[in-house]
Amino acid sequence: MRSLILSMTSALALATVAFPAAAEGKLTVYTYESFTSEWGPGPQVKKAFEADCACTVDFVSVADGVALLNRVKLEGASTKADIVLGLDTNLTAEAKATGLFAPHGAAGADVKVPGDWKDDTFVPYDYGYFAVVYDTETLKNPPKSLKELVEGNPEEKIAIQDPRTSTPGLGLLLWVKSVYGDKAPEAWAKLKGRVLTVTPGWSEAYGLFTKGEAPMVLSYTTSPAYHMVAENTERYQAASFEEGHYLQIEVAGITTTGAKNPLAEKFMAFMTSPGFQDAIPETNWMLPAGKTDKPLNPAFDKLVKPTKTLIFSADEVAANRKAWVDEWLGVMSK
Repeated sequence: MRSLILSMTSALALATVAFPAAAEGKLTVYTYESFTSEWGPGPQVKKAFEADCACTVDFVSVADGVALLNRVKLEGASTKADIVLGLDTNLTAEAKATGLFAPHGAAGADVKVPGDWKDDTFVPYDYGYFAVVYDTETLKNPPKSLKELVEGNPEEKIAIQDPRTSTPGLGLLLWVKSVYGDKAPEAWAKLKGRVLTVTPGWSEAYGLFTKGEAPMVLSYTTSPAYHMVAENTERYQAASFEEGHYLQIEVAGITTTGAKNPLAEKFMAFMTSPGFQDAIPETNWMLPAGKTDKPLNPAFDKLVKPTKTLIFSADEVAANRKAWVDEWLGVMSK
């Protein structure tokens, strides 16, 4: 999930980050833009970790998770990243195959995510389910299934993200593939008429949605919690789909460069602790994967609970991602 815009007062409060007077080192973390935004988890995480490590955390951001992997692959062994935070389990096999990531050691022992996903290189820090979020004031009969979304009224538009650059965009592609299989191209051909636009990342699509440009957007089952907590409104809701919802588990990993920096291993341990995890639900608007001291806001109890979890293995995605993206592009570019 990506961070949603808080009030200006809250944003300014989160943005107040104290730099230690005598830093003992620097940790460079590559991540996605909304994580480092003033209203995202970044400012809280930076402040908490710097207070503990007497160091400086330098966040470097790109638009979204797939773009994040693309950048690290482009930089190769010369990357300045110590940690890459913001990939998901759909990308882990491909990321490991680059040889640019190091095993994390004992980090992530206390992590708990659906399916008990574990890996020797990447550690989960949050998770959520993709969903079509809709405006109840403009869409009275939201789709109740992926089939209804695909075959619905083309006048009722949806903003989606590009699977070549965005993890939510890739998530939708995999969601359609998991439901339609070999008939996915036909499904995309039908859905194409409902797509208002395809954006590079989540933030642009969600911004168009909240501005009223489209009554639907690809987002998460947890997105309505933001509006309930920060705006005191239940106007925006997630549609519950009969076929189930595709799971996203977001992860972080240490690069081979970062393996030489002792702060990297320390940050990975911190990432699964309350100092990091307590910031996730109400800044990244996802579900925490590690230890927390703070209970979830009651708004999270009102969210859609998927009846079925859909997910491909990381190896299956790595083997097919290019072909499936090309298949999608072949339909959407016509």
